[in-house]
Amino acid sequence: MGILQNTVSLCQFTVTGDLPAGDLYPWVAERLARHPFAPIDTTAAEQSVGWTQGGEPRQWDFSAPRACWRDHYLFLTLRRDRRLLPAALVRGRLQEAEEEFLAATPGFRRVPRQKREELREAVRGFLLARTLPVPANWDAVWDTRSGVLTLATLGTKTVELFEEEFKKTFPGLRLQAIHPYARAQRVVSEGLRPALEQANRATSTAALDLIQANRWLGEELLLWLLHGSLEGAGRYRVNQPGPADAGETFAAWLDDRLVLAASGEAGVQKVTVTGPQSRFSEVRAALRGGKRIIDATLHLERGEDAWRLTLKGELFQFGSLRCPAVRIERDDSAAAEHEVEAVFFERMHLLETGLQLFDSLYASFLGERLGSGWGMREAEIQRWLEAGGDPE
Repeated sequence: MGILQNTVSLCQFTVTGDLPAGDLYPWVAERLARHPFAPIDTTAAEQSVGWTQGGEPRQWDFSAPRACWRDHYLFLTLRRDRRLLPAALVRGRLQEAEEEFLAATPGFRRVPRQKREELREAVRGFLLARTLPVPANWDAVWDTRSGVLTLATLGTKTVELFEEEFKKTFPGLRLQAIHPYARAQRVVSEGLRPALEQANRATSTAALDLIQANRWLGEELLLWLLHGSLEGAGRYRVNQPGPADAGETFAAWLDDRLVLAASGEAGVQKVTVTGPQSRFSEVRAALRGGKRIIDATLHLERGEDAWRLTLKGELFQFGSLRCPAVRIERDDSAAAEHEVEAVFFERMHLLETGLQLFDSLYASFLGERLGSGWGMREAEIQRWLEAGGDPE
């Protein structure tokens, strides 16, 4: 997925490990040159995975800095070309090959196991050589100052593939997902760090444990936001570093789509509520019944600029994040490559502003949730739920 597109789904990681001293570009270029994408159009290979220039999946030469370097950003694209063979086609061709073998060797009533495997490989090779590879590519931006890498996909298998290729390309470096607890550690005020550590329900520092044991962070944030969306508490202030000035006000609210879930004997039961809501009667009834909000459409607005995204509460992934449109004044005398870079920097400015607003919103929630006044707010939210009435 292209990170320069106006709507994109994102997940974020912290890059950990020791980086070489001095200018990073020579080291990065050398590592990328060892793992570039290699086309398989003229071969029978089933798959090829490798790096290309940022936003340019047909270019994999990293000899010039502009191939991947943008000031303090490393802009990369991971490309995978894969030939997909329908199982029914393979089975049909294999059956034909087995029948031909048996007809040519009357002494056999069935194909021996080893011969069958040889025929299967021959059939697959025959079909692969006649099948066009299907390309897929995913953009990533690594901010080498903050150590945050933003990946433009939410697919579990794709994320695993990216992590594997990143680890292979940059030995000694690892990607650690910025899940709700990890993000809380990044944005919470210094005075509330002890309270956050005490509220941590995980029994280890393993990422999976931190995610599963602290689902309450996403669930309670979304409930807090829903209450604020209806009760007029939708104005917040920027309190995290980024492009927007500290203290600026912005609006945040939930609307359009919410997903609720509860675990039972029959497994996880989900309810999706869509469309503009007035009092969220159906949602409040589901919450009273024991369900929890796990995903929701979040709106952020600062001045004339607006962001819209689907917040995945368990992992804090950002689905279908729509930013303000990139506005670049064309200069016919400027080189095309300079215009492309201008689009990149404007796009990153808008993305980082939206994420800064989200982090500020999250920090505001944590300030209440971990503060001494949370009991009163929790009681207020509970009274609001109980007064919700039946769904219309």
